[in-house]
Amino acid sequence: LPPCRCVISQQEVQSFIERCLTTVGAKPHHASSLAEVLVTADCRGHYSHGLNRMDMYLKDIQTGVCAVEGEPVVEKESAATALVDGNNLLGPVVGNFCMNLAIRKAKEVGIGWVVAHGSNHFGIAGYYSMQALKENMIGMSFTNTSPLVVPTRGKERTLGTNPLSVAAPAEHGDSFVLDTATSAVALGKVELNERRGDPIPDGWGCDPEGHVTTDPKSVLTGGGLVPIGGSEATGGYKGYGLGMMVEVFCGILAGAQYSKYVRTWKVTDRVANLGQCFVAINPENFAPGFNERMSDLLSIQRDQDPAEPGSPVLAPGDPERLNMKKCEEIGGIPYHINVVKYINDYVKKIGISQLLPCDNVVSV
Repeated sequence: LPPCRCVISQQEVQSFIERCLTTVGAKPHHASSLAEVLVTADCRGHYSHGLNRMDMYLKDIQTGVCAVEGEPVVEKESAATALVDGNNLLGPVVGNFCMNLAIRKAKEVGIGWVVAHGSNHFGIAGYYSMQALKENMIGMSFTNTSPLVVPTRGKERTLGTNPLSVAAPAEHGDSFVLDTATSAVALGKVELNERRGDPIPDGWGCDPEGHVTTDPKSVLTGGGLVPIGGSEATGGYKGYGLGMMVEVFCGILAGAQYSKYVRTWKVTDRVANLGQCFVAINPENFAPGFNERMSDLLSIQRDQDPAEPGSPVLAPGDPERLNMKKCEEIGGIPYHINVVKYINDYVKKIGISQLLPCDNVVSV
């Protein structure tokens, strides 16, 4: 990490994002839904999915390729299931609607499984699965994305980074929160390295010929990402299979665009029509003592002697918790100065005069 970062309070970033979105025509409550997802991503340390991405959402609204009017609509439902038309609204607007519906169903019948078509990029998948934790439920969320991943043995990008997230409650507010792309890395991480001028590690992506590369530019211009596991020899076909599984739950089940038919990343020439899937499961409908066993499961992993002293074994969600604690301690989110500059320059063009401040610089 570079030694200096500008620290901006969460409230300041939230208000700034809301201001930018309403300036281009988003409804205030839609703007605040998106702002909250982006700020949450940054607090959790996923800078690739926060403020860094705001220009993309603004552009989607400005070009009219993403709708600002209307609300999501339930097209078909049973006690435990629903098919939702996202009406091409901002992804977080659709995601919140669907996850709330899934939780409501799970309260009544033990499980809620809701899929949506007509959605857009919804930020971090974990934001939605974690909503279930507030109700002491298991949450899951999935989305398809623009085709960026080259399948094992291929050289064409025919799958998205297709993330999946599973959140499960433990005792005393502790939890398991898995939130992962099914590609070796999310595209935003490659974009961030390119913006910073850093090379990427081996095994993140390939060039247009399908060969592994450390140049983020060649991944972003004609190359692609590789599935979790990397090459065939190291088990990449497992990540490839998981990516397809997410597509089954999203594009295929919801009747949205899927695989190579999803629009090209950052080419906003047409509606995205993404497919997304949201699940809530009530542990009360199963064996008693779920939270206690969950805490034990987490302790078994965390309490073992680490291979490297000083690098403890973590459970999914722990790195994010540490990041949130750090933000709390320093009184805000520590952004890379280039990201703040980039976003400020971008929003000046849409007539925003109250820019993000960069007076609170700290060494991290």
